[in-house]
Amino acid sequence: MIAKKLKDFLDSYGVKYVAVQHSPAFSAQEVAASVHVPGHEMAKTVIVNVKGELAMAVLPANFHIDFHRLMDALRTSDMYLATEEEFQNRFPDCELGAMPPFGNLYGMKTYVAVALSEDEKITFEAGSHSEVITLDWADFERLVSPTIVSFTDRPRTEDGEGKKPKTAEAASSEE
Repeated sequence: MIAKKLKDFLDSYGVKYVAVQHSPAFSAQEVAASVHVPGHEMAKTVIVNVKGELAMAVLPANFHIDFHRLMDALRTSDMYLATEEEFQNRFPDCELGAMPPFGNLYGMKTYVAVALSEDEKITFEAGSHSEVITLDWADFERLVSPTIVSFTDRPRTEDGEGKKPKTAEAASSEE
């Protein structure tokens, strides 16, 4: 079942989304396979502790966090992967490990990997291990106002594997 807080929030803004139920799955890659979404299009939410505050790091299911890159991007060395005990009470309407990437609903910052921001849609767990939501990236960005940073173990390509994110320098040379 969709987390009530998330459903109420999306409905209050009139956001169009598709909810899909699937058999229980407990890793982002398993969820992606279950709902027939490529791993690079399925968002996973990882909770990190940054300077004593919980935050969400959201990245494609088939990528890993490069903690050194994330610490560099956030300009801190005071960051680590949060333990379940640290965050389990923050998501009372969600199953542990199935938190939607809406940090604003749970009192935390949301950092999204560049690769996800390049897709037209975003798919993510909806608060349970048996349901996902897909909505337009533009709606997600408007409602969450995430900070988009490069912090994954690999850049993205057209097929999900290896294209470097466009830098400001590369963009200006194309003009």
